[in-house]
Amino acid sequence: MIVPDPFVIVAFALLLAGVVFSVVPLLPGPVLSVGGVLVYWWATGKPGWLVLVVLLAVGVTAALVDWLGGAAAAKSSGVSTRVSLLAGVAGFAGTVVAGPVGLLVGVAGTVFLASYAREREAATGIRMAAYATAGMLGTVVVQTLLTGSMLLAVAVIALL
Repeated sequence: MIVPDPFVIVAFALLLAGVVFSVVPLLPGPVLSVGGVLVYWWATGKPGWLVLVVLLAVGVTAALVDWLGGAAAAKSSGVSTRVSLLAGVAGFAGTVVAGPVGLLVGVAGTVFLASYAREREAATGIRMAAYATAGMLGTVVVQTLLTGSMLLAVAVIALL
């Protein structure tokens, strides 16, 4: 029976956690995925430099999507930068209190309330909150695809 290197196990655990936490926003999934790639590379010397740089670039892209995507989505819905930042804080607080549902409620609720306070029109507030929430969910999909591709690439490299 072949016993895998403990560092390889840690690398795959980090890569898998990166995918999971791209969906469940309690830890920075893309950062965990980058850590997994680096641990695997350090333990095995694989992949080569070019593939390593590509995988790290994918991880950095996923991290940027994670950190900037929600604010960009809220901003594109028509809310101010201040409201986007408040929605980010409320979403984070909601995540701590109620997990992913708290994130959605925090962002949507903040955008709705801010829009309603400014426009005094519920339909506009609902539309802006829906756009901001859809954009935020879109960033989750992108992060998950990127971190999943990193996991898949390292798995293929390990099998070769």
